[in-house]
Amino acid sequence: VQLQASGGGLVQAGGSLRLSCAASRRTFSGYAMGWFRQAPGKERDFVAAIKWNGGSTAYADSVKGRFTISRDNAKDTVYLQMNSLKPEDTAVYYCAADSVLLRTVVTSTAHAYNYWGQGTQVTVSS
Repeated sequence: VQLQASGGGLVQAGGSLRLSCAASRRTFSGYAMGWFRQAPGKERDFVAAIKWNGGSTAYADSVKGRFTISRDNAKDTVYLQMNSLKPEDTAVYYCAADSVLLRTVVTSTAHAYNYWGQGTQVTVSS
């Protein structure tokens, strides 16, 4: 399984970016997907997650109301729309696939995800 994240870049505070994560497997639609981020010198933190069928989502408090996670199972792709970006959003963003098929709840725990993309850098200037 391969996850390819893209869409990162440099943006001014208040701007927007949309990250994409394309999965290489046909069973993508049966797994929840998550986005995590890691800033320099800090641990990897949960950002957002979406259930395998898109029926529920979860967000870190720091991004609620600004970020939106979505998925297109026909394209094996998950997205993270990031609006009203702040300098503290600067990090490498990783997408990840849940290890459990058809998990009934959305989890923010990194250990629940066993496939990770390579990361895409997001830099927000003040």
